[in-house]
Amino acid sequence: MLLSTLFFSLMNVCVKAVPHIPAAEVILFRSVVSLIMSFVVLRRAHLSVLGSKRNRWWLVARGATGATALLLFFNTLQHIPLATAATVQYISPIFTAILGIFLVKEHVKPWQWVFFLISFAGIIVINGIETEIDTFYLWLGVLSSLFSGLAYTIIRKLNTKEHPLVIIFYFPLVTIPIVGTYTMFNWVRPEGWDWALLLLVGVLTQLGQYYMTMSYQAEEISKVANLNYIGIIYALVLGYFLFGEEFSLLTYSGMALVLLGVFLNMRFKSRQLKRQAMQGAQASEAV
Repeated sequence: MLLSTLFFSLMNVCVKAVPHIPAAEVILFRSVVSLIMSFVVLRRAHLSVLGSKRNRWWLVARGATGATALLLFFNTLQHIPLATAATVQYISPIFTAILGIFLVKEHVKPWQWVFFLISFAGIIVINGIETEIDTFYLWLGVLSSLFSGLAYTIIRKLNTKEHPLVIIFYFPLVTIPIVGTYTMFNWVRPEGWDWALLLLVGVLTQLGQYYMTMSYQAEEISKVANLNYIGIIYALVLGYFLFGEEFSLLTYSGMALVLLGVFLNMRFKSRQLKRQAMQGAQASEAV
């Protein structure tokens, strides 16, 4: 997940470097690159790109929820301040943990909710929240986070039943027809380095999606989801070195809260796993 959030942060840098390209067009480029890369690797591994029939519905649902979340998020970015949109988007790990209770039957301990709130409080301190915003688009951002949470929960639902690239393949498969239709009537021709940046958006997205999928397949949602908050740390560091964005005391305080929430959650889960292992060993000895 640490690698995943790094690649997604680098992708955001590339997206920021092409502000003159419509959001839907950027999404189209990243989807096409992801589709091609997934298809080539899966075929070379002699794996079915469409996965098994018994998981087909969940795979389509993963693609649809991910595409919906992305479109809603970009739409939100265009209508409300960036800081507010980013803050709202970080609600998705909380939705992921909640949905995991119902779809995956994973329980979240009361203390873990406290750790989630600590990390989210750090995001609010770092980004701040504008008071004068369009409430319609604010709730659109919340809806985007809900769909993101649903997409992550479906990945966990699939567990290791499908290859990570099969799960990733369904995202562009569903997204391309939607954004492709819009882009046909709103095309902006990329110039010069735009092509390289758009290609990088696709490659970095593919790497981010791959490691994120592996993470959700291998670990419990409540443990993995909280690591999403590390992304804001990457964003702040990249912003400082690449765009000269400076930090305030509140920013450092927010970073500390983010890291504290992540550390406490991981520590809590590690202790739980050790306790369960000891109980299992004691039960085996008793038998």
